[in-house]
Amino acid sequence: MSNPLKKTMVYLGLADEELEQETHERPERSERSERHERSERHEAPAAQQAAPVRAAAPVTPLRKATPVQKNTQVPDMNEILTVHPRQYRDAQVIAEAFREGVPVIINLSQMSDGDARRLIDFASGLSQGLHGKIERVTGKVFLLSPEHVLVSGENGEAEGDVDASFFARP
Repeated sequence: MSNPLKKTMVYLGLADEELEQETHERPERSERSERHERSERHEAPAAQQAAPVRAAAPVTPLRKATPVQKNTQVPDMNEILTVHPRQYRDAQVIAEAFREGVPVIINLSQMSDGDARRLIDFASGLSQGLHGKIERVTGKVFLLSPEHVLVSGENGEAEGDVDASFFARP
């Protein structure tokens, strides 16, 4: 039993060790030793004979999950938060206000480009997770609007405007 694959199979219970030993033993064995081995196999200890039998357990079907609709009251729109972040750690202020349903204007003009991209990635994930919307107002100013807020502008810029992209084009 020098083959590592066979050893692994025996260890995992996919192969029987006794069968492996019988195939590798010498054929010159005497008839007496074969009878002795057979009798030893039949006289296995009670602990091995009482091994639990794995039977299939009855399966009960799960109830179908029904989505729960939140009855959220739409608060009166009386506040908009404007944030001028200087570091990425200012994202916590944005997240807390947005979770409370307050629209947030983010002005990234005082941030480095790398941190600004990280913050926009965070803000877009935040808006997607809370079913809101993120919109570019100007080059480095973005508006996060919660689900219940409808934003209308005087000029309906196309959302597919390539020049308005914050990220570098390939």
